[in-house]
Amino acid sequence: MKLQEGLTYDDVLLIPQHSFINHRSDVSTESYLTRKIKLQIPFVSANMDTVTESEMAIAMAREGGIGIIHRFMTVAEQVEQVNLVKRHVGFVVESPYTITPDTKLAKVWALLRKTGVNSFIVVDEKNHVVGMLGKRDYKFESNRNKTVFELMTPLKKLILGKQKTSIKEAK
Repeated sequence: MKLQEGLTYDDVLLIPQHSFINHRSDVSTESYLTRKIKLQIPFVSANMDTVTESEMAIAMAREGGIGIIHRFMTVAEQVEQVNLVKRHVGFVVESPYTITPDTKLAKVWALLRKTGVNSFIVVDEKNHVVGMLGKRDYKFESNRNKTVFELMTPLKKLILGKQKTSIKEAK
């Protein structure tokens, strides 16, 4: 039986040299995990219960890699973890969480913990958008009896795009 040579990180030394690449952004580190899943950086976090749940998967996705949610939880918990990741890394949120202007800040804090998001679309009784409540609106507010109406950014102060605005134009 013929043995193949194996190397470790300590066996290899890269000597810094001059490069003809003008800027590191000119280099592509894209790689495919599968035929349909392309990563911006070739980093994958382990599917271990001590390594990857939604928080790590979100961090990996933001940097261009991927986090594999571990299997040591119920299917419902796995679905919840994946949904948390998808809501955080998606540019377009298909069905955003909404609240009404009369919602108390105490309830907002409970919803923040439950949903894992940090902003809500504020809608009236006809489900028309009247504003937005973002982190900067409530972060330093200590009175939990205040209503969303008192804290939100009203619709007239929001920067909006037309319905047919492309993702590229929105950026």
